[in-house]
Amino acid sequence: MMRYTVARILQAVPTLLLLSLVSFLLIHVVPGGPAVVMLGDKATPALIAQINRSLGLNKPLWLQYLIWLRQLLQGNLGYAYSYHQSVASLIATNLPRTLILVVTAITISHLIAVAVGIYQAARQNRPVDHVLTATLFFLYAMPTFWLGVLMVSTFAITLGWFPASGLYNPLLTHPSVGSYLYHLVLPASVLVIGSVAGWGRYMRSSMAETLVQDYIRTARAKGLSEGAVLIRHALKNSVLPLITLVGMSLPSLFSGALIIEIIFDYPGMGLLFWNAAQQRDYPILLGIVIMVGVLTILGNLLADLAYAVVDPRIKYQ
Repeated sequence: MMRYTVARILQAVPTLLLLSLVSFLLIHVVPGGPAVVMLGDKATPALIAQINRSLGLNKPLWLQYLIWLRQLLQGNLGYAYSYHQSVASLIATNLPRTLILVVTAITISHLIAVAVGIYQAARQNRPVDHVLTATLFFLYAMPTFWLGVLMVSTFAITLGWFPASGLYNPLLTHPSVGSYLYHLVLPASVLVIGSVAGWGRYMRSSMAETLVQDYIRTARAKGLSEGAVLIRHALKNSVLPLITLVGMSLPSLFSGALIIEIIFDYPGMGLLFWNAAQQRDYPILLGIVIMVGVLTILGNLLADLAYAVVDPRIKYQ
């Protein structure tokens, strides 16, 4: 297991280097720049050249990349000129908030998806199966930004049940855990609805294939209850594809969190990325891209290792 883990980490190095190169080039070739944003209406060629020189943006693009890559390998993500602080400190502040949002959504959506998948597989081709299938397809096709706006309009503005934005109540000097959770309900719900729709379909399909296996027939022939057959025998093998989807879906979850954080003004990595893009703050954009890349690779590795935990028959050499 250790050799496999080390090999996967070494394989991730070229991937991250390629990601850093492509991201650096794409971000820097976009028209405009931080100097134009900083100066606004006062921008002149002389002032723009002066700011670019102070930020090191007047050097050849390949040299800028090598300088940035050297700093990155030294653990320095750069300095955010729009926030006047290091990129590492900004990520350290905002990343936990996004992780709380994403991990909460993953946990809740997986629990719902597993329950719905088992329920549908046990009642294949019945009216309730068709109704749940149509519902999941409808939720899967629903755009995240539209669902977020709908949730704000309904539950925050019209009904007033939940706050429309923020991380906690700004009137509180020392916000409680309950205040954080209260503000997390709507953004997490939007991410859960979008995730459970796809994962529920995968779980139903996997469970349906498992229920026709010979060992399931044997378990039923022994007189085991249907609940014991579903939970003790079928669930463990059916949940394996869902574990793979966790690692593969991390990029889409973070991109979904970006939209959600913008809609709900939730101060996480997504909102930080959006504000940095508007300010053309290259170090922040690159730092977030690299961080999401590392988390995606780590998520895929953990998903592979979880395979061996769930199914002892799987061995990694």
